[in-house]
Amino acid sequence: MKVTVLGCGGSAGVPMIGGEEGAQTGIWGVCDPAEPRNRRTRSSIVIEGEGGFRLLVDSGPDFRHQMLACGLSHVHAVLYTHPHSDHIGGLDELRAINRVIETPLPLLATHDVLEELRLRYAYAFAPWKGPEFYRPVFDERIVQAGDEIAFPGLDLRIFEQRHGRITSLGVRCGNFAYSTDVETLSDEALLRLEGVSIWIVDCFQYEPHPAHAWLERVLVWRERLGIEHVILTHMGPEMDYQTLRQTLPAGVEPAYDGMVLQI
Repeated sequence: MKVTVLGCGGSAGVPMIGGEEGAQTGIWGVCDPAEPRNRRTRSSIVIEGEGGFRLLVDSGPDFRHQMLACGLSHVHAVLYTHPHSDHIGGLDELRAINRVIETPLPLLATHDVLEELRLRYAYAFAPWKGPEFYRPVFDERIVQAGDEIAFPGLDLRIFEQRHGRITSLGVRCGNFAYSTDVETLSDEALLRLEGVSIWIVDCFQYEPHPAHAWLERVLVWRERLGIEHVILTHMGPEMDYQTLRQTLPAGVEPAYDGMVLQI
């Protein structure tokens, strides 16, 4: 299995819009603009099974740029973890995927998330008469926490996470798990993570946050679960790449856009 980190930034990315104008415009916080791995687009991954089947997890507003930067031409299905704009804002770009695979794209989401997508992108969910893909076209599939989903070479287990005022979905595939946009994990969710050896997990900043995990909380989860390799994602402008590399405990590291894991 291969996992490609399309993006690992928070909802505003790094740098955020604003700050002084010029060559390194934007708000970088404490992130060093000279370190390319501090330049973060919105969080998303692609999980690829042994047979080549690719599952996209979220399509943020940077999706087109991310796919081109990572050298990926297509995916075979998309799973949406929750309906926040930094995770669904690239939905329209999926029409390009339709054109490559020449079929409606399987779209997995909870009932509530699917309803939100239909509301925001009504044109994309209108009946499709084909054969052209002038807009995204989906094969809609409702999923919920506890579901086990099989794709060629990928056996997925879905679990629920608390993300501030709403819930999001985490996904496990074999000994790998992905938990973006989470600040609380129930005992049931932690049980789902037992036995995972590689975990990409939300860690927006050092200090506590009402909707996102922070470093101390991630380290507590890691100790409880005994996970060997933890990779931080959805990082904000206070999370400088090199500082994290130098100060995190062994087995914990920051993600970066374009990171590839062979699992």
